[in-house]
Amino acid sequence: MKISVHHRCSDYDSYRAARVKSLFNAESGCNFDLSAELPIEAADWKLGAVVGPSGSGKSSLGERIFGRRHFHRRRRWPADEPIIDAICPEGEFDAVTGALAGVGLGTVPAWLRPYRVLSTGERFRADLARIICERPRRIVIDEFTSVVDRQIARIGAMAFAKAWRRTGGQAVVLSCHYDILDWLQPDWVYDTATGRFAGRWLQPRPRFDLVIRQTDWRYWPLFEPHHYLKLPKMINAINYVGTVDGELVCHVAVSTAWYGRLAARACRLVVMPEWQGAGVGMRFLNAACDFQRRGRNRWRRRLTTYFHTSHPGLAAALRRSRSWTQVSCNLYGASRARCIASMARSAERRGREPFSRGAGYGGHFRAVQGFRYEGVA
Repeated sequence: MKISVHHRCSDYDSYRAARVKSLFNAESGCNFDLSAELPIEAADWKLGAVVGPSGSGKSSLGERIFGRRHFHRRRRWPADEPIIDAICPEGEFDAVTGALAGVGLGTVPAWLRPYRVLSTGERFRADLARIICERPRRIVIDEFTSVVDRQIARIGAMAFAKAWRRTGGQAVVLSCHYDILDWLQPDWVYDTATGRFAGRWLQPRPRFDLVIRQTDWRYWPLFEPHHYLKLPKMINAINYVGTVDGELVCHVAVSTAWYGRLAARACRLVVMPEWQGAGVGMRFLNAACDFQRRGRNRWRRRLTTYFHTSHPGLAAALRRSRSWTQVSCNLYGASRARCIASMARSAERRGREPFSRGAGYGGHFRAVQGFRYEGVA
């Protein structure tokens, strides 16, 4: 595919325009020409990238790859609807939540906010989730990652690439940032600065080391705003945090419970928003559960770990994993009053006061899904 871009406008002769020409020996600033050879006629690619500095013709080139009608134009979002309602209102709920989680916007409280109150990074990912749900056959996305910080840009590019490839369509992203290419892993790249075309991006994705360490609840206040439930701290729990270069990335707490036998119970799993979509959550959770399986805990016992969640994206990921087996799926919680009475009787038998009067579990209408860690690689 050979593309030629020729922009023409008036050769202005105002005083200021004439003075600029005189000062900088610029005879004319009214014309722009670009010719590019893009061998992309084959239909077996899914994701391409056009990169280069501002003003080098990326947008003009993008409009000519598929035609102007396939150029992504940011549509208006409803002012008073949460994004969970605004994205594909006629579509399936699981498809929308899957798209949000797939592009790295897995923070459930953000799903309940209108687009206008989201942060810039959340808006960027909400726009991508909308595109994933709409599943266009062809699309060109301009200013890709330009409005977000580089950490969110890189992780967001990787998350979008993985989610987009499952749609089966063809997308071209236009960006002035080269740092996203290693994370995006496009099928082809054209650089408007050099005029060079490259096929499949063969550079491996950058590696990062996630360091996991045992701690207490001291870091939970930093993670709690991003968890979808507001609950008291787990009793007798040990906590794990994951860090990358000293930066807090993820958190999980583990306590004990009785599932026909003494077992570990993992809960309060949170991945910081700027790291969602990087794939660290499942690996971190598996590592914490493997510590229990090997007896590397305060109880010095080998324990099977159970994990419960209402998050549809996380539940789907656990079902796909060979390391986990689904063991339950309750549409709502048990009777809270019965739980309170049971805890009171248990305390009375031991001659103790209840841990907290009126405290109990259940009484909610969340669909809670339970999983057991099998430790399969």
